[in-house]
Amino acid sequence: MDVPNLTLNDGSTIPQLGFGVYQVPPADTAQVTSDAFGAGYRHIDTAQMYRNEKGVGEAFRASGLARDEVYLTTKLNNGFHRPDDARRAFDQSLTDLGTDHVDLFLIHWPLPTRYDGDYVSTWNTLIEFAADGRARSIGVSNFQVDHLARLAAETSVVPAVNQIEVHPYFGNEEVRAADAAAGILTEAWSPIAQGAVLDDPIVVAIAERLGRTPSQVTLRWHVQRGDVVFPKTLSPARMRENAAIFDFELGADDLAAITALDRGESGRRGPNPSTFDWIP
Repeated sequence: MDVPNLTLNDGSTIPQLGFGVYQVPPADTAQVTSDAFGAGYRHIDTAQMYRNEKGVGEAFRASGLARDEVYLTTKLNNGFHRPDDARRAFDQSLTDLGTDHVDLFLIHWPLPTRYDGDYVSTWNTLIEFAADGRARSIGVSNFQVDHLARLAAETSVVPAVNQIEVHPYFGNEEVRAADAAAGILTEAWSPIAQGAVLDDPIVVAIAERLGRTPSQVTLRWHVQRGDVVFPKTLSPARMRENAAIFDFELGADDLAAITALDRGESGRRGPNPSTFDWIP
């Protein structure tokens, strides 16, 4: 698998395609992650709230891959935003993953209605992890334009990435533009809208004309727009299918047609980060 590496604002690089383990049951994670390694994936995206970091770590140890061959991302649990809680949670993530560092550590949600609206001290704690080398890069997830602006005004480190909901039905263009203006790389979660776009007539027609699947066409749309994408599936065959997106290109008209499917806020599948306040 010949996956491009994108350069982050801290000078490190990240594979543009990864494998996500959201909603993969903890008991199944080691096998599913091993299947992903077997399909050629070398970028794994997990989170404390997924409860499956141990499975990812188990699969990595069994893979025979060197640490520098695998890019590991995990994210801070919503219940651990206070600095001392974040430090303990981060230590536990390293233990569960079986590594002395992660390649990318993210604040999972800004939670602006929790913790007296203070996600800045949480971000400053992540800056500590980057300074001591235990997080090679740090970033945020689900941060809106105003959240990013506050970090820029009150801290000295710009997030390397912002992982946000993006798919053809919800382009999230305002946040993507703010990311780009600040030199923040956008990562797209729910890249195929939980499967909803796979039956879209526009996507299907493009796929049929190119001899590709709707999933491949949608993921290729993301890639050509410059975002990092990490589809999730339990099927090894689908893993291989999702990875086969670097040997063709979409034309400008096809890109524009898919982009035009954007439904704005009504296309959002997940919660709105400005109001989301769930703590497990």
